[in-house]
Amino acid sequence: MSGTNWRHTYWLVPVAILAACATNPRIYSSSNPEADFSSYSTYSYVPQLGTEEPGAPESLLTQFLKAAVDREMAARGFRRVPQGGELLVNFYVETRERTQTRTVASPTFGVGYYRYRRGFYVGWQEYSEIDVSQYTEGTLNIDVADAARQQLVWEGIAIGRLTEEARQNVRATVDAVVPQVFSQFPVEPRP
Repeated sequence: MSGTNWRHTYWLVPVAILAACATNPRIYSSSNPEADFSSYSTYSYVPQLGTEEPGAPESLLTQFLKAAVDREMAARGFRRVPQGGELLVNFYVETRERTQTRTVASPTFGVGYYRYRRGFYVGWQEYSEIDVSQYTEGTLNIDVADAARQQLVWEGIAIGRLTEEARQNVRATVDAVVPQVFSQFPVEPRP
């Protein structure tokens, strides 16, 4: 991304994650069928996370994501090491402006403009209106890769619509979304 686009997106990053939580995100995941998750016990984060601008201090969003992922990985028996983990974890977030259009039936009698008909009769056709709305959609990706083979072994994705309420509390939203993504991780939490 260019510097200008990245900075614009960088400030929208918390919004992207919030979207997923606010509107019951769609969750997707993929696993490498050849990966033996029982052979892994440690993980580290990649040196340059996708949520960070090169050379910038670690953002609050990244700190919240790390804390949430750490909880999910620990619950599944994995131990975080500063570097050299058997698994590498990375994140990425993105926002996109979307347009939604839908056709809405408009009654031809008794309401609105046509209230003068008061139900005595109906026009010869039913009118419809086009409702157009714009919204911001956010996507969170969490990647887990085999460090030795340098190969992705699992990817979890949350996609959802942003709301103003969701934009107000990044930590709570991250804490709600990350477990939803990890609900599809190949290793179940330990009791």
